[in-house]
Amino acid sequence: MNWLNAAPRRVLALISVACVAMLAFGMYLQHVVGLEPCPMCIVQRYALIGVAIFTGLASARSQKGWWMTMAALALLASGFGAFVAARQSWLQWYPPEIATCGRDFYGMIENYPISRAIPMIFRGSGDCAAIDWTFLGGSIANWSFLCFVGFAVVLLVLLVRGLKGGRTSGSGYSMA
Repeated sequence: MNWLNAAPRRVLALISVACVAMLAFGMYLQHVVGLEPCPMCIVQRYALIGVAIFTGLASARSQKGWWMTMAALALLASGFGAFVAARQSWLQWYPPEIATCGRDFYGMIENYPISRAIPMIFRGSGDCAAIDWTFLGGSIANWSFLCFVGFAVVLLVLLVRGLKGGRTSGSGYSMA
């Protein structure tokens, strides 16, 4: 993983671009293919937006403290996205006995206090357990989980190497 040492800002920019590409593919599946996202899919999209924004901001400035702070926030967003994707994958593997369509994400947020809406989102519904699209045997939630975990691993390596100090000349860790 020497390429991580060489240019952490480029790696962060690449993660941001990957997130934007994943979001664009999600929009394609929704608006062109006709797949409607479930509440957990929407939450994963927000997590992707968070990772994209934080890694994009991290790559924008060369100050070590700045990019490390933004990378840490992106790591948290990635972990959250992985948790939601893992929960949805679990629901797909072990669907609830009573499959209900449930409310949509925005309906839950608008009609219930946030303290009730959040547990409803993570409880999932028949929509969240449905597998409408697969690639190489994995559902969208499975692939989303793998991507979030991949982002988290790369971000964690960047942060650990940044804390150890790394090289300062030409490494991208300190270009102030």
